[in-house]
Amino acid sequence: MSVGELLKEARKRHGLSQKRLAIRAGTTQSAISRIERDRVSPSVDTLRELLRLVGEDLVLGSERRDAGVDVSLVRRRLSETTAERLDLATAMTNQFLEFNPRPKRPEFGR
Repeated sequence: MSVGELLKEARKRHGLSQKRLAIRAGTTQSAISRIERDRVSPSVDTLRELLRLVGEDLVLGSERRDAGVDVSLVRRRLSETTAERLDLATAMTNQFLEFNPRPKRPEFGR
C-alpha cells in the first residue's frame, strides 16, 4: 500500500473530505490531493501528523529479512576444523572444474 493510499483510506474511514483535512493541517486541498495520488511523498513526520489529524496513529515497524543464507549450514561449517573445511573446498573446486573445464589456449608458432 502506498503512502497516498494509506492516507486516503484513513481519511475516508473517518468521514473527512480532503478540504476538511487540509483545513485541520493548515494546508490546501490540492496538497492533500497530491499526497493521496502519490504525486508527492511526505516526510514521515508529515504523514504522522496528517494521520493524527484524522484520528489515527502511524505505526512503523521492521522485520528481519530473509537474506537467503542458511544459518544452520554456516554454524555447521564453522564448527568444523580448518582441515575439514579445506578438504570440502578442495572437493567443491574439483567438482566445479569437472563441470566447467578450462578451455584450451591456442598454441601459436608451433
